[in-house]
Amino acid sequence: MPAVAGLSDADVANVLTYVYASWGNSPKAVTPAQVAAVRKGGSAASAKPAVAAKAAVASKATAAKDAAHATTLSNYQGAASPVSADATEQVRSPGAPDMTKAEFAQATDIFFQRCAGCHGVLRKGATGKPLTPDLTQAKGTDYLKALITYGSPGGMPNFGTGGELTTAQIDLMARFLQHVPPNPPEWGMKEMMASWKVIIPEKDRPTSKQNNYDISNVFAVTLRDSGEIALIDGNSKDIINIIKTGYAVHISRMSDSGRYIYTIGRDAKIDLIDLWMKVPDRVAEIKIGLEARSVETSKYKGYEDKLAVAGAYWPPQFVIMDGPSLEPKKIVSTRGMTVDTQEYHPEPRVAAIVGSHKHPEFIVNVKETGRILLVDYSDLENLKITTLNAARFLHDGGWDISKRYFLTAANQSDKIAVVDSQDQKMVALIDVDKIPHPGRGANFLHPKYGPVWVTSALGNDKVTLIGTDPEKHKQYAWKVVEVLNGQGSGSLFVKTHPKSTNLWVDSPLNPDAKMAQSVAVFNINKLEKGFEVLPIAEWADLGEGPKRVVQPEYNKAGDEVWFSVWNGKDQRSAIVVVDDKTRKLKAVLKDPRLITPTGKFNAYNTMHDVY
Repeated sequence: MPAVAGLSDADVANVLTYVYASWGNSPKAVTPAQVAAVRKGGSAASAKPAVAAKAAVASKATAAKDAAHATTLSNYQGAASPVSADATEQVRSPGAPDMTKAEFAQATDIFFQRCAGCHGVLRKGATGKPLTPDLTQAKGTDYLKALITYGSPGGMPNFGTGGELTTAQIDLMARFLQHVPPNPPEWGMKEMMASWKVIIPEKDRPTSKQNNYDISNVFAVTLRDSGEIALIDGNSKDIINIIKTGYAVHISRMSDSGRYIYTIGRDAKIDLIDLWMKVPDRVAEIKIGLEARSVETSKYKGYEDKLAVAGAYWPPQFVIMDGPSLEPKKIVSTRGMTVDTQEYHPEPRVAAIVGSHKHPEFIVNVKETGRILLVDYSDLENLKITTLNAARFLHDGGWDISKRYFLTAANQSDKIAVVDSQDQKMVALIDVDKIPHPGRGANFLHPKYGPVWVTSALGNDKVTLIGTDPEKHKQYAWKVVEVLNGQGSGSLFVKTHPKSTNLWVDSPLNPDAKMAQSVAVFNINKLEKGFEVLPIAEWADLGEGPKRVVQPEYNKAGDEVWFSVWNGKDQRSAIVVVDDKTRKLKAVLKDPRLITPTGKFNAYNTMHDVY
């Protein structure tokens, strides 16, 4: 313990006040006058009342700040709370506009719901730009209000003109972004076990399918703002069930057998849904963190349906679970050094996870460090992880046609990373244009280049084709072989199907309403002829609202394409079904329970990685 005699009375008082407010102690403010009295050989109680009172007033702000630090420390030690204003350290920054505690709380919730996915919990940036106070204060409140209101061609949504935030909320967020980001608590095994619930034990579940649905053609549809998913019969187009889930389910993944659906909300809540039940519903749940995006199941022979894995944005970690029950088995932190500058990063979030078909491994993207982890799940007690160096800001991706190579976007690095899952090594880093965002990508046989994988982009209108066959088309493998021009930037998903000649490209985040409300479609055998635009939102006939058209998804047969028409929470939304061959409207699903539909996951295509 070093000598600390050089500390001032005020410094010592602040330290003691902090200690009193931490680790379960009873909060108590210590004044500089009390410290001075003790140093002179007296007692704290002997300090003159007037001096003590004056010092107490002077240290009031410091004590309040220390109490906030104490709250964060308490949360770190085990408070079971989601990312919310009550679970964060509220810090006021020099130079930032004034905010009341209530305003700060409201802004924290809005940021988590609308912004953290792209900009990060700590606002250090990834898909979206950094929003730290040194940058936001330099821009100023008016600039930030304009950007939030109108968006940008680079993929920033138009929250104001799109009707998602009010003028007052936009002003609130512009001020909030100039403050130091609040720090959420950690979330470990204690918190996970407290959240884990088996609703129907495995022994009490059906031993055979109890319904007449073709469960391989069921669609799991995210109802973003209501915290639900809709299970829709792909044959009849009827809703089978509306199921309460985590907030804004990011993805739904199938077990290898096709029996179970795993959903993960942005609030890191996983729900396990059994499709064998008479009315498919939840059988287990767990919360693996405070914010998350990815869940996957084991696919290697001998491990089918046995394990599941989920990755969190906060805390930065992944957890391996028992597949049928969601019981957490192993938590692994992803904090560490960046791949390029080799600097420590406190928030390297887990993005896409895929289950290898070649080894008993999960392939885990770690966003901010730019590393891809091959996690061998054959021995959880002696966990073996192979670390591959890719590029920073890894995000989403998918398999090539052979399901040997995993292609994934490092979006702010403007690269596509390629992993050979069989030889367990990096194959290539491919330069592409601004902010690629493939979803899982799209695979088809190009008449000249052979098998290709496709990505669109948030930051430009380009649709990039990459050769993926190093054996029969070696000269084109892992190269950009063709670049198409789509209708605009702001794309999130591309999609095709082995039985189709169409390539569909959405652009829901384009600030131009016409582009956001329509979809571009190419003929893969006549790419040089360009694209046709289909007015999906117009076909839905919903009236007012942003009506963003998002995520083409095929049915099992590959002859229908489903689109979400994503409107405001208090507005009508729809799902539009298009005949893939004729490109004509086939059906519009307008059930009032379809509140803010976004992602759709066909059971068969998801289970078999068809895209």
